[in-house]
Amino acid sequence: MKNQQYLMIGAGLVFGSLAAYMTKLGNPGNMGICVACFYRDITGALGLHRAEVVQYLRPEIMGLCLGAFVAALSFGEFRARGGSNPLVRFILGMFVMIGALVFLGCPVRAVLRLAGGDLNALYAIAGIIVGALIGIYFLKRGFNLGRTNSTYSIAGYLMPLIMAGLLIFAMVQPQFLFNSESGPGSMHASLAIALVVGLIIGFLAQKTRMCFVGGWRDLSLVKDFYLFSGIAAFFVGALLVNLLTGAVNVGFEGQPVAHTNALWNFMGMVLCGLGCTLMGGCPLRQTVLAAEGDTDAGISILGLIAGAAVSHNWLIASSANGPNLFGPTAVIIGLIILCSIGYLMSEQAA
Repeated sequence: MKNQQYLMIGAGLVFGSLAAYMTKLGNPGNMGICVACFYRDITGALGLHRAEVVQYLRPEIMGLCLGAFVAALSFGEFRARGGSNPLVRFILGMFVMIGALVFLGCPVRAVLRLAGGDLNALYAIAGIIVGALIGIYFLKRGFNLGRTNSTYSIAGYLMPLIMAGLLIFAMVQPQFLFNSESGPGSMHASLAIALVVGLIIGFLAQKTRMCFVGGWRDLSLVKDFYLFSGIAAFFVGALLVNLLTGAVNVGFEGQPVAHTNALWNFMGMVLCGLGCTLMGGCPLRQTVLAAEGDTDAGISILGLIAGAAVSHNWLIASSANGPNLFGPTAVIIGLIILCSIGYLMSEQAA
């Protein structure tokens, strides 16, 4: 157990350091690695939304999944499974993405933004904690998405195969892809570097079970510091790199790809934290689970992609100017729906 704890801390330090340094290699500021934002960019590159400034096939995501896939195969932890309320998981994934895009970042980026001095991230982290606490309330009431069952091996290989296909698209750049010519989508490291970084992070995340919402959940629910130690180490690694490279800018104003509306930074991540708690992990964790053969996690990823498309097509996603026209409404609706799911799908409601 002690060795596993050291591995988690080491993985967090490596992840945080790489995530921060990726901004020096071309990725947007305070967005060296953002799982939700990168799925959003992939969604745009495939033409599922038409926000021209956030369209790019991010190799980090493909590398993350394939690195976790290699780790799972290498250590005998790949197992094709599924059947645990996939439709509910799809809806949870969709609202997780909506909440993240109202804040402008996933739970990983919230910590990364704080390590870069963006104090708006404090509201987001507080929102994640509150969302996790609400989710814990439903867990204590007996919330359960149901048991997963073993399934055909080919089903478990589908998400890694899809990621491999997207990687091929990123390499050959077929004409049907969309690529941003300005904005965050146009800012990226080279494909090779992004892929290698993704592979490293995916491998480490699979071996440690790293989760940027589960850490807060376990800390609050059972006083278990294991997952939280990865979050803390990630912050330290990112902060050190940012200090060494002069990338720390403490304050609320003038932060890259961020807005200063405290209420909706908080509320967006309440929605995100609640959704992640109910579906069993943050977008990073869902990607790793899908790489291990969990088809339910694959459905959650499709929900994230749908949420990204909805957020940008329906004027939900925020911008540097603040929440968009329908962002706050979507968050409130999402909280009502997710709380209803949490309440009605619990043993005490039966």
